[in-house]
Amino acid sequence: MNILLVAINAKYIHSNLAVYSLKAYAREYQEHICLLEYTINHRTDYILQEIYKKQPDVLCFSCYIWNFRYVQELAGEFHKLMPEVPIWVGGPEVSYETETFLADYPMVKGVMVGEGEATFRELCRYYVQGAVLEQIRGVVFRDAQGRLVRTEPREPLCMDELPFCYDNLEDFENRIIYYETSRGCPFSCSYCLSSIEKGLRFRSPSLVQKELDVFLAHKVPQVKFVDRTFNCNHEHALFIWNYLKEHDNGITNFHFEISADLLTEEELALIASMRRGLIQLEIGVQSTNEPTIREIRRTMNLSRLEQVVRQVRHMGNVHQHLDLIAGLPNEDFATFAESFRQVYAMRPHQLQLGFLKVLKGSYLYEHRETYGLVYQENPPYEVMETRWLSYAEILKIKLVEEMLEVYYNSGQFEMTIKVLELTEDHPFDLFLKLGEFYESRGLLSMSHSRIRRCEILLHYIEQNDLPHLALYQETLTFDLYYRERMKSRPVWASPLSEFQELSRKYCGKGKHVHLEGFWYDMESILQAEFLDQYPAKKDRRAYYLFSYGQRDPLSGQAKVECVQEREEKEAGSGDIYCRGSGNDGSESEKRPDS
Repeated sequence: MNILLVAINAKYIHSNLAVYSLKAYAREYQEHICLLEYTINHRTDYILQEIYKKQPDVLCFSCYIWNFRYVQELAGEFHKLMPEVPIWVGGPEVSYETETFLADYPMVKGVMVGEGEATFRELCRYYVQGAVLEQIRGVVFRDAQGRLVRTEPREPLCMDELPFCYDNLEDFENRIIYYETSRGCPFSCSYCLSSIEKGLRFRSPSLVQKELDVFLAHKVPQVKFVDRTFNCNHEHALFIWNYLKEHDNGITNFHFEISADLLTEEELALIASMRRGLIQLEIGVQSTNEPTIREIRRTMNLSRLEQVVRQVRHMGNVHQHLDLIAGLPNEDFATFAESFRQVYAMRPHQLQLGFLKVLKGSYLYEHRETYGLVYQENPPYEVMETRWLSYAEILKIKLVEEMLEVYYNSGQFEMTIKVLELTEDHPFDLFLKLGEFYESRGLLSMSHSRIRRCEILLHYIEQNDLPHLALYQETLTFDLYYRERMKSRPVWASPLSEFQELSRKYCGKGKHVHLEGFWYDMESILQAEFLDQYPAKKDRRAYYLFSYGQRDPLSGQAKVECVQEREEKEAGSGDIYCRGSGNDGSESEKRPDS
């Protein structure tokens, strides 16, 4: 018996925890289970060919909003080729309105509803050893007469019953590891499927400790905890964070989704004592508009959240990722722009601006007519209009989203954005104007190089802040070298010949360092949020040495030191690299928060 589990991920770097967990739980049927992973960038005909070559006796798909259309197409095409092979699906995309889905897709045999590990193991037993399908809990399937049968729902598993599914980490090289220590969520946010499952379950600390040891011993680059609200149980969170601090291998980064307003002073003190880059935090703000927060039944103390985010930012050792959702009830264009302003002012390393997904099974889906939700018929079911936001306004917010990704979240224009922020009272307006500039010139939905992005930005500046064009040319030059040693020099930058001798003194033939001269004080620009005017041009150059072998673990930027010519006695007097260890192991405090 050949039971084939197929996962289609959003990106190659991702892995699918669900299918690995299903396979691990059905351990007594391992010899019968084969697992395949693809991405949405693969052609569907290629995936179809690969599935067909495996000649499965049973075909199972893991279904999410990012891959559901692929699964629909693949199931239909595969059924034409091998109609005798039963097709089963599972996952959040098919666990709601299941009978409707099966009526629309008659080639699918059945659906594993909800939590799937135990259900999949029993399904394996049914196909390998023979059993009664009607006695398997948590499935909806077609019987021999084509009638739909729904069995009793399955009780949630104890978390300790789930086997560790990363015994062979070599299979996950260069990929993100996803790991869970809890299931369920204490909150009832109306847009989220996690609110449907009642109760919280946690994996025992002794098991978590052994499994973390595996990741640490293999020095995997990143582990992402998929716990919905990691710090909802303070004892659980403190145990894991303390363990990671005490057993830090100096390499592995751990990602957590948290509620910032729930962090205690004890937890904050522990976080402050961690290695720079050991953990990163994703914080769902979603909205700062009080009527919206109430309407979506979200529990959040905004003032406490802001206080904690700023406190963590000032620690200088943790990457913070904050989320906003456009299209929520009671939030119009103006109030969303204000939510954006407030979250942007918290200075996260990344601000993810997403759009409401009207998910089957969620409270918002059930009340979609009440809220006037107009959304895409097919996945990802993204909102297009609400009672408060028109489609035209949604399109404007999409311009902001695209420019935010390119010029802020990428981290590739840090210096230049700090100066550009001073040209607008409202950061939302800055990114909207940039987006409208792109749109007016037909530059959207195109792939642009970094140099081209700089050139477009300079054209924008020529129209909007021409008196300071020379300043922007220098900050863009700085930004380019801040990230990488450029193979080709930007045309607007000063010729290297002007400081070639000094470059030889400090760089020699080193491939991992670069020296650049600037007329503007780059250290002052890095503190732009504290300035009320642009820095003045100096009467002589300052020189900065970029060291690519020593990068900021939070941003990936090169270490940068301000140097002086040899006759001025001192070199390396101004370190503007993010707080971290220098060659002597000491910490620099000179970089402001950003």
